[in-house]
Amino acid sequence: MWIQTVAPEHATGLLKRLYDASRRRTDKVAAIVRSMSLNPPVLRTALAIYRDVMFGKSPLSRSQREMLATAVSVFNHCDY
Repeated sequence: MWIQTVAPEHATGLLKRLYDASRRRTDKVAAIVRSMSLNPPVLRTALAIYRDVMFGKSPLSRSQREMLATAVSVFNHCDY
């Protein structure tokens, strides 16, 4: 089963702004970002949650948070 997505060259409005911001951060639009492209408000919220979890105030260091995210991804056999 494949997830239908909006290609970056077809993005408009909020989705285009989110894709452009993604490109500025990583020079590409990651598949995980594109996977939510059919619902840009949900994508915007998901990205905000990610930023809060990874960069917000926490008793864990940034490297500890990255290590936990990596361990969970490996456990789940996830590329992200």
